[in-house]
Amino acid sequence: MNRRELLKLISAGALGSLAQSGFYSAVSAAALPQWKGNIRHSVCRWTFGRMPLPELCAWLQHQQIPAIDLVGPQDWPVLKEYGIHCSMCNGAEISLEQGWNNPVYHETLISRYLEAIDLVAEAGYTNLICFSGNRNGMDDETGLENCVSGLRQILPHAQERGVVIQMELFNSKIDHPDYMCDNTPWGLALCERLGSPNFKLLYDIYHMQISEGDIIRTIRDHHAWFGHYHTAGVPGRNEIGDTQELFYPAIMRAITETGFEGYVAQEFIPTAATDAERLEALKQAFRICDV
Repeated sequence: MNRRELLKLISAGALGSLAQSGFYSAVSAAALPQWKGNIRHSVCRWTFGRMPLPELCAWLQHQQIPAIDLVGPQDWPVLKEYGIHCSMCNGAEISLEQGWNNPVYHETLISRYLEAIDLVAEAGYTNLICFSGNRNGMDDETGLENCVSGLRQILPHAQERGVVIQMELFNSKIDHPDYMCDNTPWGLALCERLGSPNFKLLYDIYHMQISEGDIIRTIRDHHAWFGHYHTAGVPGRNEIGDTQELFYPAIMRAITETGFEGYVAQEFIPTAATDAERLEALKQAFRICDV
Protein backbone atom coordinates (compact mmCIF):
# COMPACT_ATOMS: atom_id res chain seq x y z
CA MET A 1 0.00 0.00 0.00
CA ASN A 2 1.49 3.37 -1.02
CA ARG A 3 0.88 6.68 0.69
CA ARG A 4 -1.75 7.81 -1.84
CA GLU A 5 -3.76 4.59 -1.46
CA LEU A 6 -3.60 4.83 2.31
CA LEU A 7 -4.83 8.42 2.30
CA LYS A 8 -7.75 7.39 0.09
CA LEU A 9 -8.73 4.74 2.61
CA ILE A 10 -8.52 7.21 5.46
CA SER A 11 -10.60 9.80 3.64
CA ALA A 12 -13.19 7.13 2.90
CA GLY A 13 -13.37 6.32 6.62
CA ALA A 14 -12.02 2.77 6.40
CA LEU A 15 -9.09 3.67 8.62
CA GLY A 16 -10.57 6.82 10.11
CA SER A 17 -10.55 5.91 13.76
CA LEU A 18 -7.05 4.43 13.48
CA ALA A 19 -5.75 7.64 11.94
CA GLN A 20 -7.52 9.81 14.51
CA SER A 21 -6.08 7.88 17.43
CA GLY A 22 -2.48 8.74 16.57
CA PHE A 23 -1.59 5.46 18.22
CA TYR A 24 -0.14 3.74 15.15
CA SER A 25 1.68 4.97 12.10
CA ALA A 26 0.50 4.51 8.52
CA VAL A 27 3.43 2.20 7.92
CA SER A 28 2.43 -0.19 10.70
CA ALA A 29 -1.19 -0.10 9.59
CA ALA A 30 -0.16 -1.62 6.27
CA ALA A 31 1.31 -4.75 7.88
CA LEU A 32 -1.52 -6.40 9.79
CA PRO A 33 -1.28 -9.84 11.43
CA GLN A 34 -3.14 -12.81 10.03
CA TRP A 35 -5.20 -15.12 12.25
CA LYS A 36 -6.41 -18.58 11.29
CA GLY A 37 -10.06 -17.83 12.00
CA ASN A 38 -10.85 -20.95 14.02
CA ILE A 39 -10.92 -19.03 17.30
CA ARG A 40 -12.72 -15.71 17.67
CA HIS A 41 -10.34 -13.77 19.91
CA SER A 42 -11.24 -11.27 22.60
CA VAL A 43 -9.71 -9.79 25.76
CA CYS A 44 -11.22 -8.79 29.09
CA ARG A 45 -11.13 -5.05 29.59
CA TRP A 46 -10.33 -5.10 33.32
CA THR A 47 -7.03 -6.94 32.86
CA PHE A 48 -5.76 -3.99 30.81
CA GLY A 49 -7.56 -1.38 32.88
CA ARG A 50 -4.46 0.78 33.20
CA MET A 51 -4.62 1.55 29.49
CA PRO A 52 -7.11 4.17 28.26
CA LEU A 53 -9.87 2.34 26.44
CA PRO A 54 -9.31 4.20 23.12
CA GLU A 55 -5.66 3.09 23.09
CA LEU A 56 -6.56 -0.52 23.82
CA CYS A 57 -9.23 -0.45 21.11
CA ALA A 58 -6.80 1.07 18.62
CA TRP A 59 -4.30 -1.68 19.38
CA LEU A 60 -6.95 -4.39 18.99
CA GLN A 61 -8.07 -2.84 15.72
CA HIS A 62 -4.49 -2.81 14.48
CA GLN A 63 -4.01 -6.47 15.47
CA GLN A 64 -7.30 -7.42 13.81
CA ILE A 65 -8.74 -8.67 17.10
CA PRO A 66 -12.49 -8.24 16.76
CA ALA A 67 -13.78 -7.95 20.32
CA ILE A 68 -13.38 -6.97 23.94
CA ASP A 69 -15.08 -8.45 27.02
CA LEU A 70 -16.76 -6.95 30.06
CA VAL A 71 -17.53 -3.45 28.86
CA GLY A 72 -20.69 -1.65 29.97
CA PRO A 73 -23.02 0.68 28.08
CA GLN A 74 -21.15 3.84 29.06
CA ASP A 75 -18.13 2.71 27.02
CA TRP A 76 -19.84 1.11 24.03
CA PRO A 77 -19.54 4.31 21.95
CA VAL A 78 -15.74 4.00 22.20
CA LEU A 79 -15.89 0.41 20.96
CA LYS A 80 -18.11 1.38 18.07
CA GLU A 81 -15.75 4.19 17.08
CA TYR A 82 -13.02 1.63 16.55
CA GLY A 83 -15.18 -1.14 15.13
CA ILE A 84 -14.60 -3.40 18.15
CA HIS A 85 -17.41 -5.75 19.20
CA CYS A 86 -18.43 -6.20 22.85
CA SER A 87 -18.26 -9.97 23.17
CA MET A 88 -19.54 -10.03 26.76
CA CYS A 89 -21.51 -7.12 28.17
CA ASN A 90 -21.78 -6.27 31.85
CA GLY A 91 -23.33 -3.64 34.07
CA ALA A 92 -26.67 -5.26 34.98
CA GLU A 93 -25.31 -7.22 37.94
CA ILE A 94 -25.30 -5.96 41.53
CA SER A 95 -22.04 -7.72 42.40
CA LEU A 96 -20.39 -11.11 42.17
CA GLU A 97 -21.46 -11.86 45.75
CA GLN A 98 -25.08 -10.62 45.48
CA GLY A 99 -26.62 -12.71 42.74
CA TRP A 100 -29.54 -14.77 41.53
CA ASN A 101 -29.34 -17.40 44.27
CA ASN A 102 -30.80 -14.97 46.82
CA PRO A 103 -34.45 -13.89 46.36
CA VAL A 104 -33.71 -10.73 48.34
CA TYR A 105 -32.01 -9.38 45.20
CA HIS A 106 -34.49 -10.62 42.62
CA GLU A 107 -36.58 -7.48 42.33
CA THR A 108 -33.50 -5.33 41.72
CA LEU A 109 -31.86 -7.85 39.40
CA ILE A 110 -34.98 -8.40 37.31
CA SER A 111 -35.40 -4.67 36.78
CA ARG A 112 -31.74 -4.14 35.93
CA TYR A 113 -31.52 -7.11 33.57
CA LEU A 114 -34.72 -6.33 31.69
CA GLU A 115 -33.36 -2.85 31.01
CA ALA A 116 -29.89 -4.16 30.14
CA ILE A 117 -31.28 -6.76 27.74
CA ASP A 118 -32.83 -3.97 25.70
CA LEU A 119 -29.62 -1.95 25.74
CA VAL A 120 -27.55 -4.96 24.64
CA ALA A 121 -29.94 -5.81 21.82
CA GLU A 122 -30.19 -2.22 20.60
CA ALA A 123 -26.39 -1.94 20.54
CA GLY A 124 -26.18 -5.03 18.34
CA TYR A 125 -24.57 -7.26 20.96
CA THR A 126 -25.57 -10.71 22.21
CA ASN A 127 -24.00 -11.77 25.52
CA LEU A 128 -24.78 -10.43 28.99
CA ILE A 129 -23.00 -11.76 32.07
CA CYS A 130 -24.62 -12.76 35.36
CA PHE A 131 -23.52 -14.30 38.67
CA SER A 132 -24.92 -16.81 41.12
CA GLY A 133 -23.86 -14.91 44.22
CA ASN A 134 -22.33 -16.35 47.40
CA ARG A 135 -23.75 -19.22 49.43
CA ASN A 136 -23.86 -17.48 52.81
CA GLY A 137 -24.86 -20.78 54.38
CA MET A 138 -27.36 -21.67 51.65
CA ASP A 139 -27.38 -25.25 50.33
CA ASP A 140 -26.87 -25.90 46.62
CA GLU A 141 -30.40 -27.15 45.95
CA THR A 142 -32.01 -24.04 47.44
CA GLY A 143 -29.61 -21.91 45.45
CA LEU A 144 -30.61 -23.70 42.24
CA GLU A 145 -34.31 -23.24 42.94
CA ASN A 146 -33.82 -19.55 43.69
CA CYS A 147 -31.78 -18.97 40.52
CA VAL A 148 -34.41 -20.73 38.41
CA SER A 149 -37.20 -18.68 39.98
CA GLY A 150 -35.45 -15.39 39.28
CA LEU A 151 -33.94 -16.07 35.88
CA ARG A 152 -37.21 -17.40 34.47
CA GLN A 153 -38.59 -13.89 34.85
CA ILE A 154 -36.06 -12.41 32.42
CA LEU A 155 -35.34 -15.21 29.96
CA PRO A 156 -38.49 -14.78 27.82
CA HIS A 157 -37.51 -11.17 27.21
CA ALA A 158 -33.90 -12.22 26.51
CA GLN A 159 -35.15 -14.73 23.96
CA GLU A 160 -37.40 -12.13 22.35
CA ARG A 161 -34.47 -9.72 22.01
CA GLY A 162 -31.89 -12.31 20.97
CA VAL A 163 -29.72 -11.87 24.08
CA VAL A 164 -27.96 -14.74 25.85
CA ILE A 165 -27.60 -14.52 29.64
CA GLN A 166 -24.35 -16.21 30.71
CA MET A 167 -23.48 -17.18 34.28
CA GLU A 168 -19.77 -17.33 34.96
CA LEU A 169 -18.17 -20.29 36.72
CA PHE A 170 -15.66 -19.15 39.37
CA ASN A 171 -13.44 -21.08 41.74
CA SER A 172 -14.27 -20.61 45.42
CA LYS A 173 -10.95 -22.10 46.55
CA ILE A 174 -8.66 -19.16 45.77
CA ASP A 175 -10.31 -16.18 44.12
CA HIS A 176 -13.99 -16.05 45.11
CA PRO A 177 -14.56 -17.72 48.48
CA ASP A 178 -18.14 -18.93 49.05
CA TYR A 179 -19.29 -18.34 45.43
CA MET A 180 -22.04 -20.84 44.63
CA CYS A 181 -21.56 -21.50 40.88
CA ASP A 182 -18.07 -22.89 41.51
CA ASN A 183 -18.34 -26.20 39.67
CA THR A 184 -19.58 -27.42 36.30
CA PRO A 185 -22.20 -29.92 37.59
CA TRP A 186 -24.03 -27.19 39.53
CA GLY A 187 -23.98 -24.90 36.49
CA LEU A 188 -25.20 -27.69 34.20
CA ALA A 189 -28.05 -28.47 36.59
CA LEU A 190 -29.12 -24.84 36.39
CA CYS A 191 -28.97 -24.88 32.58
CA GLU A 192 -31.03 -28.06 32.39
CA ARG A 193 -33.73 -26.76 34.75
CA LEU A 194 -34.03 -23.51 32.83
CA GLY A 195 -33.95 -25.32 29.49
CA SER A 196 -33.50 -22.10 27.54
CA PRO A 197 -31.24 -21.50 24.53
CA ASN A 198 -30.78 -18.01 25.93
CA PHE A 199 -29.05 -19.17 29.10
CA LYS A 200 -25.50 -20.51 28.96
CA LEU A 201 -22.43 -20.89 31.14
CA LEU A 202 -19.34 -18.75 30.79
CA TYR A 203 -16.75 -21.50 31.17
CA ASP A 204 -13.68 -19.93 32.74
CA ILE A 205 -10.82 -22.34 32.07
CA TYR A 206 -8.60 -20.85 34.78
CA HIS A 207 -11.26 -21.09 37.47
CA MET A 208 -12.37 -24.60 36.54
CA GLN A 209 -8.80 -25.90 36.46
CA ILE A 210 -8.54 -24.82 40.09
CA SER A 211 -11.99 -26.13 41.05
CA GLU A 212 -12.07 -29.48 39.29
CA GLY A 213 -9.57 -29.92 36.43
CA ASP A 214 -10.42 -32.33 33.58
CA ILE A 215 -10.86 -29.35 31.27
CA ILE A 216 -10.82 -30.98 27.83
CA ARG A 217 -13.16 -33.84 28.75
CA THR A 218 -15.58 -31.35 30.31
CA ILE A 219 -15.57 -29.20 27.19
CA ARG A 220 -16.15 -32.21 24.94
CA ASP A 221 -18.96 -33.60 27.08
CA HIS A 222 -20.83 -30.42 27.97
CA HIS A 223 -19.98 -27.82 25.32
CA ALA A 224 -23.64 -27.41 24.36
CA TRP A 225 -24.14 -25.36 27.53
CA PHE A 226 -20.93 -23.32 27.22
CA GLY A 227 -21.51 -20.01 25.47
CA HIS A 228 -18.20 -18.27 26.13
CA TYR A 229 -14.68 -19.02 27.39
CA HIS A 230 -12.10 -17.16 29.49
CA THR A 231 -8.41 -17.98 29.81
CA ALA A 232 -5.57 -17.39 32.28
CA GLY A 233 -2.54 -19.27 33.54
CA VAL A 234 -2.68 -21.60 36.54
CA PRO A 235 -1.43 -20.96 39.15
CA GLY A 236 -1.35 -17.19 39.51
CA ARG A 237 -3.82 -16.02 36.83
CA ASN A 238 -0.98 -14.62 34.75
CA GLU A 239 0.25 -15.25 31.20
CA ILE A 240 -0.77 -18.50 29.50
CA GLY A 241 2.67 -19.54 28.21
CA ASP A 242 4.94 -22.36 29.39
CA THR A 243 5.37 -21.05 32.93
CA GLN A 244 1.99 -22.47 33.98
CA GLU A 245 0.28 -25.86 33.90
CA LEU A 246 -2.46 -25.54 31.27
CA PHE A 247 -1.63 -26.44 27.66
CA TYR A 248 -3.86 -24.01 25.83
CA PRO A 249 -3.26 -25.18 22.24
CA ALA A 250 -4.83 -28.55 23.09
CA ILE A 251 -7.70 -26.86 24.94
CA MET A 252 -8.36 -24.56 21.98
CA ARG A 253 -8.36 -27.51 19.58
CA ALA A 254 -10.92 -29.24 21.79
CA ILE A 255 -13.08 -26.10 21.68
CA THR A 256 -12.88 -25.82 17.89
CA GLU A 257 -13.70 -29.52 17.47
CA THR A 258 -17.06 -28.91 19.17
CA GLY A 259 -18.00 -26.43 16.44
CA PHE A 260 -17.99 -23.52 18.87
CA GLU A 261 -18.65 -20.20 17.14
CA GLY A 262 -18.47 -17.83 20.10
CA TYR A 263 -15.55 -15.94 21.62
CA VAL A 264 -12.52 -16.93 23.69
CA ALA A 265 -11.43 -13.98 25.82
CA GLN A 266 -8.00 -13.62 27.41
CA GLU A 267 -8.39 -12.82 31.11
CA PHE A 268 -4.84 -13.22 32.40
CA ILE A 269 -3.27 -10.49 34.52
CA PRO A 270 -0.08 -9.31 32.77
CA THR A 271 3.07 -9.28 34.87
CA ALA A 272 5.12 -6.97 32.63
CA ALA A 273 5.98 -3.45 33.75
CA THR A 274 5.13 -1.44 30.63
CA ASP A 275 2.13 -1.21 28.35
CA ALA A 276 4.23 -2.28 25.38
CA GLU A 277 5.38 -5.43 27.18
CA ARG A 278 1.88 -6.20 28.40
CA LEU A 279 0.49 -5.87 24.89
CA GLU A 280 3.23 -8.12 23.55
CA ALA A 281 2.18 -10.72 26.13
CA LEU A 282 -1.41 -10.36 24.96
CA LYS A 283 -0.34 -10.83 21.35
CA GLN A 284 1.55 -13.96 22.36
CA ALA A 285 -1.57 -15.28 24.13
CA PHE A 286 -3.57 -14.80 20.93
CA ARG A 287 -0.88 -16.70 19.04
CA ILE A 288 -0.96 -19.58 21.53
CA CYS A 289 -4.73 -19.87 21.21
CA ASP A 290 -4.85 -19.39 17.44
CA VAL A 291 -5.00 -23.07 16.50
